[in-house]
Amino acid sequence: MSTEPAIVTEALTRRFGDLVAVDQVNLRVDAGQFFGFLGPNGAGKSTMIKMLTGLLAPSSGSARILGLDLTRHSVEVKASIGVVPEGLALFGRLTGAEYLNFAGRMYGLDRETAAQRTKELLEFMQLADRPKSLITDYSHGMQKKLAMAAAVIHGPKILFLDEPFEGVDAIAAGTLKSMLQRMIARGATIFLTSHVLEIVERLCSHVAIISKGKLVAQGSLEELRAGIEARQGAAASDGKLTLEQIFLDIVGGSRETERELTWLG
Repeated sequence: MSTEPAIVTEALTRRFGDLVAVDQVNLRVDAGQFFGFLGPNGAGKSTMIKMLTGLLAPSSGSARILGLDLTRHSVEVKASIGVVPEGLALFGRLTGAEYLNFAGRMYGLDRETAAQRTKELLEFMQLADRPKSLITDYSHGMQKKLAMAAAVIHGPKILFLDEPFEGVDAIAAGTLKSMLQRMIARGATIFLTSHVLEIVERLCSHVAIISKGKLVAQGSLEELRAGIEARQGAAASDGKLTLEQIFLDIVGGSRETERELTWLG
């Protein structure tokens, strides 16, 4: 496995007018990590992924992906990564097989390899039984699985996933998790955002938390857990802290639960 970090950012910032969506973020993701990137709604997660994948230029700061400066080597970086964005942006008038073949060819696979991997991915994702159906007729869960298949068809070194399990049933989620764990076992790096903290806790070894555009925590789950337990004192924790408890402690969510609606009694 490469010793070069998969992702490094220095003071990465993105402004939209007066709004600072991502503010001076210094992030490091080592190669081979299953990395969870967490934050409340509007914290800057999707903006961060768009910058790291070359879909959005930073206002200032820099990012290195697989040792390459993203600004100067955007084509090389994009050829080595896979992305499942929040908005899937699939070509609805194609069949699943046509779309995957197209994705494979765009990533530089020869026709035979693209066709073989398309066949394997459709079977693995349980999408092979509707070969003539257009993507626009797929359910949301089927579209998610197809987007995931297109993102991995070229064997990316880093896979960026923005809410990959949203709207996906338990069976499909199990299929996706199995594939992601196989990728990690083969040395790939996965950068995941999700609001389902139980999934992140089961899958990810390391996490970072962003709040109001600023990176407020970064490290392994054990490191973050130990930091909070040390600050609270051993008696403050009844057993091992969950990722949800860690997250709420860091972003101050526990205080939000104290608010009440007067008309609910």
